[in-house]
Amino acid sequence: YRAALSPLFLSPDAVKRYSDITFVYPPLHGTGVKIVPEALRLMGFKNIYGVEAQNIYDGNFPTVKSPNPEESSALEMAVARANEVGADVVMATDPDADRMGIALRDCDGKMVLMNGNQTASILTYYLLERWKELGKLNDKTYMVKTIVTTELMAAMAKAYGVKMYNVLTGFKYIAEVVREHEGKELFIGGGEESYGFNAGEYVRDKDAVIACSLFAECTAWCASQGKTPFQLLQEIYRQYGLYKESLLSLTKIGKAGVEEIQAIMKSFRNNPPTELAASPVIKVVDYLEPEKTKLPKSDVLQFFSKDGSVVSVRPSGTEPKIKFYFGVHGEGCDEKIEALRAQFSGKDLK
Repeated sequence: YRAALSPLFLSPDAVKRYSDITFVYPPLHGTGVKIVPEALRLMGFKNIYGVEAQNIYDGNFPTVKSPNPEESSALEMAVARANEVGADVVMATDPDADRMGIALRDCDGKMVLMNGNQTASILTYYLLERWKELGKLNDKTYMVKTIVTTELMAAMAKAYGVKMYNVLTGFKYIAEVVREHEGKELFIGGGEESYGFNAGEYVRDKDAVIACSLFAECTAWCASQGKTPFQLLQEIYRQYGLYKESLLSLTKIGKAGVEEIQAIMKSFRNNPPTELAASPVIKVVDYLEPEKTKLPKSDVLQFFSKDGSVVSVRPSGTEPKIKFYFGVHGEGCDEKIEALRAQFSGKDLK
């Protein structure tokens, strides 16, 4: 596994020059405790601090409410540790080390949490730019994202002339694309908004060891250009326009809840919204129609508006929830997100 990581690395010279970048890494009581620091040191990084209380294997996860890097509270101890040691980046993995959460220093030096879309966007840009610089891009290279993940990834891939495959929610669908194209096309990388990312064809699932290694390398590459990953994200927004995403989950308990969720989905199919935050809806995609989507049948609806906003609606596969994924682009992103949350908050869903 360690040997298989090495071909994925793209900037060894930058890592050598900036091997003193400081990271804080908590495994959140899980399996990344040895392999992630080992992978970073294998690359050449020297300053990797842990969070001692969270380095202990413990299925009760005693230091966190939830060992989920999507939850801001899960990274509180790591951020405190980063401020204590002056770390540049916090990287945390969930207990089975397949998802990664990130905190970066903003332009004022304050630690801020990245969401899954932001982290995936930074890694996507880094992979595309470095593959281009190394002359590795061609008409057989591609990336993959899920349909509810930021469209910024697709915009960047298009700008680099790289095909972006869109798949259903779940990393198994990304892995399926890799399997189908093995030996015919070359997978650069891909990810999902729920903090999963992967690169290369060796591991056929989201992999936080690879994601942490690449993000650390990206940090060194940024340093070689006199900037931080946070500043890189701002440059991406300036180049491609601001993208912002949000998730709304409505819990519907019991048999009545299941029926209500079914009724909501039926209502949206029969009477789809005509506008999203005052912008006309120009396209509706129903993933129960595989003959149109060319994807497996799934109870998902997507609405696209003229101004580039997209709303995806689907029942959760594991919880009694109906989920609304909002994505907006351009000016007034905060206002658009708030308008969409109000529009789909539940008051008009019956």
